[in-house]
Amino acid sequence: MDVKPLIEKALQARHNAYAPYSGLRVGACVRAASGRTYSGCNVENAAFGETCCAERVAIYTAVAAGERGFTHLAVASDRDEAAFPCGACRQVIMEFAPHAQVVCADCTGAYEIHAIKDLLPRAFAFGPMKEGCGDA
Repeated sequence: MDVKPLIEKALQARHNAYAPYSGLRVGACVRAASGRTYSGCNVENAAFGETCCAERVAIYTAVAAGERGFTHLAVASDRDEAAFPCGACRQVIMEFAPHAQVVCADCTGAYEIHAIKDLLPRAFAFGPMKEGCGDA
């Protein structure tokens, strides 16, 4: 799959970021199994714990639209180095897209691709992702 359109949408989404505290504008774009794409940007808050990252905004927007499976997520920022999801976002990506490819891009569109399982090894799993012993 050509990931460049996802990177372009992530780069565009970062322009809508609300980042008065960190000054770092981040955009993300997630591709659903349906083929539709959903974008998001980071939205900061003076109560830092209430800030929501671009990756989660994109995924939550897609989930609110009825999507459940995702194949790719691109994330890009204003910096000249590849943007990577934070730990909280990695957990959310794992919840909704355990087989996803995460496209980490810089401000020029240069990128690298990682499996979410490589970015979050030994992820916390409960429910549909969990593999266990089951009932004997």
